[in-house]
Amino acid sequence: MTSEEKIRSAFENKTWQEIKVTDSWQIFKIMAEFVDGFEKLAKIGPCVSIFGSARTKNENKYYQMAVETGRLLTERGYGVITGGGPGIMEAGNKGAFEAGGKSVGLNIELPFEQFHNRYIDRDKILEFDYFFIRKVMFMKYSQGYIVMPGGFGTMDELFEAMTLIQTGKIARFPIVLVGTDYWSGLIDWIKGTMLEKEKNINAEDLNLFRLVDTAEEAAEHIFRFYDKYVLKPNF
Repeated sequence: MTSEEKIRSAFENKTWQEIKVTDSWQIFKIMAEFVDGFEKLAKIGPCVSIFGSARTKNENKYYQMAVETGRLLTERGYGVITGGGPGIMEAGNKGAFEAGGKSVGLNIELPFEQFHNRYIDRDKILEFDYFFIRKVMFMKYSQGYIVMPGGFGTMDELFEAMTLIQTGKIARFPIVLVGTDYWSGLIDWIKGTMLEKEKNINAEDLNLFRLVDTAEEAAEHIFRFYDKYVLKPNF
């Protein structure tokens, strides 16, 4: 019986719909998602998350880079976590799956485009209703982020990670942006406006991420970072 099923049975005097629409009861559904996520992901071992757009087609160069990145990470013993959907997420899972590695998908229920891809290990598909719980799982169980071009969701995940590291809420881990053509405008704005003009960040905050242009460079940055620490993949 899943955590959600246990919660349902504990409140048989209420319909599940009544529980969902009542704020004070909704916390139990939130707890169920946290418990299921913690129980499954804690067993997997060191992983790297690959982020990017769900809309990227398989002929796109960044799709191919994400496949190669997933393969390279797997060959060094890391698992790959993605958001579980199509596009870049599918590509990252594909690289890990085809190389025989651990392929994890943290899927989110959306009304228009999200469905889990076929390259996720069947026992490593997690379904979420809440974005904030899903982001906690990424933060807690990833040893690094490789960020391909994406939209608002990708930006949300990137800046969440940088904010938590900057403020000391989580330990430092490597963040890699892939694609100078895509990211250079944002980075120029961060340097020119956010840092130099408005003084809203410190110069050392620019060291929170690394910009690269190939799958090999992205994976190698992860490997070099952990060569300095005792963390080793344990698959």
